[in-house]
Amino acid sequence: MAWIKVPAENHPIFYDALPGDRRVETLKMFGGVAAKVNGHFFAGLFGRATMVQLAEPDRVAALALEGAGLFDPMGDGRVRSDKVMLPESMMEDLEELRAWIGRAFKTAAALPKKAKKVSPARAAVGGRAAVKKPAAKPGWKKSAAKSLRPTRSLKRK
Repeated sequence: MAWIKVPAENHPIFYDALPGDRRVETLKMFGGVAAKVNGHFFAGLFGRATMVQLAEPDRVAALALEGAGLFDPMGDGRVRSDKVMLPESMMEDLEELRAWIGRAFKTAAALPKKAKKVSPARAAVGGRAAVKKPAAKPGWKKSAAKSLRPTRSLKRK
């Protein structure tokens, strides 16, 4: 199965189906939109459908829907996670889409807030990115032409 670009008309439908909670964050990912709460993914667009992260009882119910399946982005039968791809037809039923996204939001919102990851380099400089110039190789120096040239013979004697 070839990769399918998220149709532009699905973006506003997805945004309309999101809960009106101020904790909802959205971000663009791979041509689609993902939604998080407290740092946890709960819904997103992939291909022509919506993907949701559900608790086990809701996951079983969602998988029973005709056209639903586990997340298999390449379409090769190798499931990549326990996220559920809702049927494509769900994009035409805003109320049902809203209900499934609401279930996913409720599950993710109940999880403890994720701590933001800070790389060790950023932590060392108080959260700001450290800018480091690459060091020249020993025995080399920059010339006026900004190219590297040997300062001495590098041959072993």
